[in-house]
Amino acid sequence: MPKLITIFIGILLPVTQLLANAPDKDFYQIRIYHLKNAEQEKTVDDFLKLAYLPALHRAGIAKVGVFKPVRTDDPQAEKLIYVFIPFRSYQQFSSLENVLEKDNKLKEDGKAYLDALHTAAPYERMENILLTAFEGHRNLKMPNLSSAKAERIYELRSYESPTEKRAKNKIEMFNKGDEIGLFKRLNFNAVFYAEVIAGSRMPNLMYLTTFENKADRDEHWKTFGKDEQWQKLKNMPEYQNNVSKNDTRFLYPVDYSDI
Repeated sequence: MPKLITIFIGILLPVTQLLANAPDKDFYQIRIYHLKNAEQEKTVDDFLKLAYLPALHRAGIAKVGVFKPVRTDDPQAEKLIYVFIPFRSYQQFSSLENVLEKDNKLKEDGKAYLDALHTAAPYERMENILLTAFEGHRNLKMPNLSSAKAERIYELRSYESPTEKRAKNKIEMFNKGDEIGLFKRLNFNAVFYAEVIAGSRMPNLMYLTTFENKADRDEHWKTFGKDEQWQKLKNMPEYQNNVSKNDTRFLYPVDYSDI
């Protein structure tokens, strides 16, 4: 067998096995729309609300999250829309495009977006991240919140690691080290914890915690920082140097979001 083919198979097999061996773990897709103006934002909002989310619901995906960055005073802040899609399996993810291709109602309801002219594109760029759920949090959990959606803070964190081995170590810290249990005990209302298996900032993991508002978020993290379990966990020798960058995004769910 040629050497290049052998190398390729050696890389592909672990990923294939990962996908095949986790039928009862969720897979997640995070789609991020990069927008230049309010007109593009409205076009994408209308498509998601009136066409895409209803089509996903018809395809058997009941809970889809749509989020936007918490507003700031920065006039240069990029307009973004995050779409979070949970899948029961990798097979459901891989077959989705074929399912949607046969959905004539999606084509009709989403015509303005789907048939947009190249001179009037509905977005500047679109990126996709594919993730697989952690062993310690295998499925989507809906947040238990009572505040108005516009007041909520959804904190999306990405922990980048210097190497693949260090990334696995940080994931172990969540699972075996029970960092997930710590978040649960302190009522961080986590929607998911997941390893990125395709994205632009690998190796990394991502997770989403949710709060009633900014003050609630700040109080939770203040309590977390003082917690005895966290103080012990973060100082364990086996869990050192496993994060090289923490990218934190503050989001809120739009009015038509399911999550």
